[in-house]
Amino acid sequence: MEAFSMFLDKLGGIVWGWPMIILLLGTHIYMTFRTGFIQIPSITKGIKLSVTADTEGEGEVSNFGALTTALAATIGTGNIIGVGTAVFLGGPGAVLWVWLTGCFGIATKYAESLIAIKYRVKTRDGRMQGGAMYALKRGLNMPVLGFLFALFGGLASFGIGNATQVNAIATVANTNFGIPYWIVGVVVAGLTAIVIFGGIKSIAAVCEKLVPFMAIFYVLGCAVILVMNFDFIIPALKAIGTLAFTPGAVAGGLVGGGLKAAIRYGVARGLFSNESGMGSAPIAAAAAQTRNPVRQALVSSTGVFWDTVIVCAMTGLTIVTSFMKYPEIDTNNITNGGEMTSAAFSTIPVIGPAVLTLGLITFAYSTILGWAYYGERCIEYVGGAKALIPYRVIYILISAIAPIVKLDIVWTIADILNAFMTVPNLIAVLLLSPVIVSETKKYINDIGLADDEPVPYIDEI
Repeated sequence: MEAFSMFLDKLGGIVWGWPMIILLLGTHIYMTFRTGFIQIPSITKGIKLSVTADTEGEGEVSNFGALTTALAATIGTGNIIGVGTAVFLGGPGAVLWVWLTGCFGIATKYAESLIAIKYRVKTRDGRMQGGAMYALKRGLNMPVLGFLFALFGGLASFGIGNATQVNAIATVANTNFGIPYWIVGVVVAGLTAIVIFGGIKSIAAVCEKLVPFMAIFYVLGCAVILVMNFDFIIPALKAIGTLAFTPGAVAGGLVGGGLKAAIRYGVARGLFSNESGMGSAPIAAAAAQTRNPVRQALVSSTGVFWDTVIVCAMTGLTIVTSFMKYPEIDTNNITNGGEMTSAAFSTIPVIGPAVLTLGLITFAYSTILGWAYYGERCIEYVGGAKALIPYRVIYILISAIAPIVKLDIVWTIADILNAFMTVPNLIAVLLLSPVIVSETKKYINDIGLADDEPVPYIDEI
């Protein structure tokens, strides 16, 4: 078992090494230029469209429902613990690279969402399904790659979307409230079962209410902490900007390793946080009511803005200002990113721990719901509708037992499967980039017109 664990660690380091970082970041930059800096209409038009129902479009859920379902899966423990890991390993300068990765990642999220909607299908019972698997099959005639994407996505949902998240909730609940691990598992499993057996409409209905609440609470909590750390905001921003390129140290025992370390860990954690290029969020986007691919692609791309440009940036700034304000924090006793985040937030009595605890619990639970939908669509693509009930049962059972098992290997396997999802998805994005550019030019200037051409659907065979 130890040898197997070492093998997985090595494989994980390879698949999420520099080649993957370069491929993902390169795709972000390439699609930014190919789409004519789609980030601008994403923010100016996408945010407005996300709260404007497209009643003339065909789909299962509203624009906002699809967005919040995707955000539920995307905004997770990575936004809190992941940012702490980036600072712990890459120094304060990593925060800048997390932020820049999000800015460029908007273009890839837009691109992958567009092709997911363009090549989506309508099942005989009226459900909309789409994602990289359908884009690969219908757009590129690569059904094998589509099958592999769906297989890896379905398996990954058990780990990154479920077991690791439940374990995080149980750890926080036990540490702060003394609740036994097994009770947390039973409660989370029960709540998850109630929601996911209702399908995408049930999941979206919960996410529409949960995601805005949890995001606003967390951002406001961080804002309050930053007000308390006000005198250190400017020094922190200067430190982040300086240490993103040069090695050095700042107040509070924070040390930056220079350009290489900041890029490696900042980009890696940023990519992992917003999931741009992984192909997961477009699965939810494909269920949205929309009259053309561009409308919902713009809405979906705003998810990166909220997830990384706002939430991750707030977390990073909160961590850096807290360490600079309280130099008495013993950084020598901090061994990982989670401990770094906890140490920073715990410096603020009452507010800090409350923001961190509630943020972790709600972020993790929302991820469980969002990834349940992703997993369902992937498993149905692989095994048909008959595989849905067994999948849901297994997903719920994993929720129940996750708090009482060791998850080191699960984390590693999940990371590897996410990488295996990413490669075929990026192949679809890059090879279909001419289609993405064509669709963008066709609709971007007339995004609100009622006479837009409908997306062609086909009944799934």
